[in-house]
Amino acid sequence: MLADSGGRCRGRKRSAAAVGGPDSGGRGRSNTPAAQTRRKAPETGEDDDQSEKKFRKCEKSGCPATYPVCFASASERCARNGYTSRWYHLSCGEHFCNECFDHYYRSHKDGYETFSSWKRVWTSNGKSEPSLKAFMADQQLPYWVQCTNADCGKWRQLSKDTQLTAALASSYRCGMKLNSVKVEGSDACAQPEDVRVAGVTDSWWLSMLILPPLFKDSPASPFLSAYYPDCVGMSPSASPEHRRAAPPHIPGLSPYFQPFYQPNECGKALCVRPDMMELDELYEFPEFSRDPTMYLALRNLVLAAWNRDCKEVLTLQKCAPHVIVRGLVRVRCVQELDRVLYFMTRKGLINTGALQIKWPLLPESQHHKVLVIGAGAAGLAAARQLQNFGMQVVVLEARERIGGRVWDDASLGMTVGRGAQIVNGCVNNPIALMCEQLGLRMHTLGVRCELLQEGGRITDPALDKRMDFHFNGVLDAVSEWRKDKPQSQDAPLGEKIQEVYKTFLQESGLQFTDLEEKVLHFHLSNLEYACGSTLDQVSARSWDHNECFAQFSGDHTLLTDGYSSVLHKLAQGLDIRLSTAVQHVDYSGEGVTVMSSCGSRWSAQKVLVTVPLALLQKNLIGFSPPLPDRKLKAIHSLGAGVIEKVALQFPTRFWDVKIQGADYFGHVPPCPEKRGLFSVFYDMCPQGEECVLMAVVTGEALSLLRDLQDSQVVDLCMSVLRELFQEQEVPDPLRFLVTRWSTDPWAQMSYSFVKTGGSGEAYDIIAEDVQGKLFFAGEATNRHFPQTVTGAYLSGVREASKIAAL
Repeated sequence: MLADSGGRCRGRKRSAAAVGGPDSGGRGRSNTPAAQTRRKAPETGEDDDQSEKKFRKCEKSGCPATYPVCFASASERCARNGYTSRWYHLSCGEHFCNECFDHYYRSHKDGYETFSSWKRVWTSNGKSEPSLKAFMADQQLPYWVQCTNADCGKWRQLSKDTQLTAALASSYRCGMKLNSVKVEGSDACAQPEDVRVAGVTDSWWLSMLILPPLFKDSPASPFLSAYYPDCVGMSPSASPEHRRAAPPHIPGLSPYFQPFYQPNECGKALCVRPDMMELDELYEFPEFSRDPTMYLALRNLVLAAWNRDCKEVLTLQKCAPHVIVRGLVRVRCVQELDRVLYFMTRKGLINTGALQIKWPLLPESQHHKVLVIGAGAAGLAAARQLQNFGMQVVVLEARERIGGRVWDDASLGMTVGRGAQIVNGCVNNPIALMCEQLGLRMHTLGVRCELLQEGGRITDPALDKRMDFHFNGVLDAVSEWRKDKPQSQDAPLGEKIQEVYKTFLQESGLQFTDLEEKVLHFHLSNLEYACGSTLDQVSARSWDHNECFAQFSGDHTLLTDGYSSVLHKLAQGLDIRLSTAVQHVDYSGEGVTVMSSCGSRWSAQKVLVTVPLALLQKNLIGFSPPLPDRKLKAIHSLGAGVIEKVALQFPTRFWDVKIQGADYFGHVPPCPEKRGLFSVFYDMCPQGEECVLMAVVTGEALSLLRDLQDSQVVDLCMSVLRELFQEQEVPDPLRFLVTRWSTDPWAQMSYSFVKTGGSGEAYDIIAEDVQGKLFFAGEATNRHFPQTVTGAYLSGVREASKIAAL
């Protein structure tokens, strides 16, 4: 109440509200009958002077209201548009008089119990002060609603007793019969709009708003039940009385959709704090930096609405009816909602994935033309986003197919990914979002993994657990070592692990058995699988550089229908030129010219390069002028990792007896040199009838396959399987496939890693655009999520956002 500074009545004593207002708790005046008589005298004088038509301006500095009107009309003595000892300002255009203030605030007045009841609920649920101004804004201001007639769109004030609902806001038309009252007139839409509405659009109006808007019945409410509602843009008077500590369960919502952090929670990718603005939000909406409540209310509403229904485009028409807040501020909220939707769409936070768009999401982008080089996950993600925005996009792909390092094979009777097929962490993962949009199956991978020794024995799980503990202890020691080491003192990860391991054995006096040593090498082979390289090439400082960022949590799943089912949907409707190998990119002029190996030329304002890191390292595409030295150095500081796969189809599921329904099993290597040779076998259909195993080859073991024919690789794999299942007959495979990513001319790699002497910063540098015309995407440009299809996809969304913002 101090913000408006209680004014004095010239020539009169100060009013009761000015002296005994909320902050004084009603003290400062005697309550004796004599004192009451003295206070009444001036009010009687006011009645006698009505002919003089005295008025009082709003005392809020900057408020233009010369003749305020009381919206409350609660007291019989309400000033309405006449004289009062003080006007209380809520916004420019919304005031209530001192008499209505007294009606609710004074304990002997009729409205006191109404205010007290509201105050108890507010105090129980909320964190902000339950002031009388907050009560008036939350309970007494009239609602405003916009006519849904496309030719009208005017804002109308509802009667004080009319409650606004999303259904009413979605269908309201001027003159609509509400509470048995109908606006008269042959054409209600022809009636002029209240002049106060025009002022709401001005930038200064927001600065004159006394209290931030707090929404009622927001779609975000079930997601945020563990928060104080007024800290996340919602009204405490319309919230449950007890906050839940457990994560919310929302019927019909995918468990993988968790857009908001819960209190005291951290470390989840693509998750936002509902009570704080992100840095990019502050940059886009600086006017909300001091009080972000309105922005948070809108953003939380939009995110919740999108997660509730990600199969349809989220529009202003769908979201605006859910903005339930009293007063003229609702007009401003709906206006700001349009900006919030635009921003979140451009950033790829909503209206993304495999949506089919009927009209451009960002219509002003229609005059832009963009060339995308590469039709892998990154290129298709960017092209889909840009085309949905409204831009003209052409995708140039060297192969005869789309997908890049995603390549699904159905020759074994089911879908087997020659490249990626596993989704690592499904919570908030855009791949899980697109599977939800497309109705695709995701098989959750279990955690059980039996370790089989050559000879057929199953390794004791206790031994495996013990060696896993020691293995992680060694990695923890490497992490301690690197804390104070500059990049110049980096060392190979393999060398550092060996050094720490020897020190550990010497200091502890432990002596591992031969089997324990082999199990330790199995875990090292898993590390080489994760890095895509032998450990003597990987940086000990930065091998897990992305772990300092929030990662995707939740289930690891197998895409039963393969990643291609997602990428083909992204590609639908795009202009993709297959068998078009780009040879040169010239960005020396105002635009960019791209030339293919067959002599074709294309011109555009922007070009996005999404080719694999290995091709950039080998200069398969020339650039004029050459790429900056800083970018070239970053490109060569990363390694082009390789893993290979072997998939076998059998007539029977001979492994079931020993594996008992597990999704995969491990192979304990017979010696260190073979630790990556078929180290893990995946059952591609553990709950079904298909009989397909898929094995991976990593690290030094790749050299054993380099000079072998595919049939010889299969023979080698079968010899391992027959060693692991010695006690039974292992049939010959019916069909097989062997990958050769290292020699694939348009890949030459599987995924990236940080080489010794490099750092994670290289991913950011490669991602930097050049002169605002040349952009880069792909898993090797995503510092947070490298090595994954998810990371590649998100890098494409990121670059689409950057291009649209320029």
